[in-house]
Amino acid sequence: MSAVFTTPATSRPFQRGAGGGYWRDLDWILLIAALAVTVFGSMLVWSASKADMASESDPQSYLKRHLINVVIGIALGFFASRLDYRWLRAYTPIIYGISLFLLFLPFVPGVGARIAGARAWIDLPGGMTVQPSEFAKVAVILMMAVLLSEKRDVGSEPRDRDVLLSLGVAILPILVILVQNDTGTVLILAAVALSLIAVSGARTRWVVGLIGGGAISIMLAIQLGLLKEYQVQRLTSFINPGADVSAAAYNANQARIAIGGGGWFGYGLFQGPQTQGKFVPVNESDFIFTVAGEELGFVGALVLLLLLTIVLWRAVMIAYRADDLYGRLVATGIVAWLAFQMFENVGMSLGIMPITGIPLPMVSAGGTSMMATWIAIGLLQNVRLHAVRAGA
Repeated sequence: MSAVFTTPATSRPFQRGAGGGYWRDLDWILLIAALAVTVFGSMLVWSASKADMASESDPQSYLKRHLINVVIGIALGFFASRLDYRWLRAYTPIIYGISLFLLFLPFVPGVGARIAGARAWIDLPGGMTVQPSEFAKVAVILMMAVLLSEKRDVGSEPRDRDVLLSLGVAILPILVILVQNDTGTVLILAAVALSLIAVSGARTRWVVGLIGGGAISIMLAIQLGLLKEYQVQRLTSFINPGADVSAAAYNANQARIAIGGGGWFGYGLFQGPQTQGKFVPVNESDFIFTVAGEELGFVGALVLLLLLTIVLWRAVMIAYRADDLYGRLVATGIVAWLAFQMFENVGMSLGIMPITGIPLPMVSAGGTSMMATWIAIGLLQNVRLHAVRAGA
């Protein structure tokens, strides 16, 4: 490959900055919105877990564990924002290789764990688990950005060879995650790959071909029985939610009942009958939006969506103002990831998207998701800081 994969001799792992320049040049709107979403989410997780933890010796243990994950996530985001731009780009292949290695660990007996039909977690001491596919999102974005921006300026199109290599970077983890039965993450990575190739300036035939190929692949996977029956039910239950209330469509029906019952202002935190009655499964993670809709009502849910929209808006602005193609692609990949995941999570609670079991970024419980998302926020800040200093 080219010199972008060599270690810069004068590069340091962390940016030093001058005086208070780091704090001054941060995108404070993005940071404050992301923190507000995280605090909002922590309140929802607290309410959603209250009924489940009522019989435990420490009813707040779930919330405490969630807050620890939040602190770790924010710390990782800070370090990601301080990484030297050249160092990050040079060591991306190593980051990608480590993420691939971690993806295979859930298949190792005694190491991997199966949750909700997906063998996608690694068991850790103390009853904790890690989902490597969350970190794979970051690695795929970084690696594709390096390949698609190699030896190029913004005005030229990538070579077909670079597009093929970048597709391979995405397809390899997608295949592993598909075997893990984690279809939600597969869809996110597919959306990320398509967005990066489109923004990179690749020929239109690549984008059209990928969209068509993706649609054909989904139909073939269903027809040939490559997807598990429960996966097919999850993907199709939103089309006819009344057809099978005892299985895949049950979650969606209960979610809509909870959201519809909240009215304008909701029942109040800790007061939702569906939430506290444990009628909506996994409402601390997959269906966290139902807690906002039921207990805080339409107004509370709208505030949450507004905060998430601000995060996306600032991410788009960072991508637009990036001073090089690499930074623009990194920011674009993060925008595609967060936008698709937000729309899918909220959509499945409202019954307009299939149930895929993916969390709402910075809101749902789930330590690995929280950490990976805050790393993404840190990378956005990194791209912004590089652009500001380059234009100074």
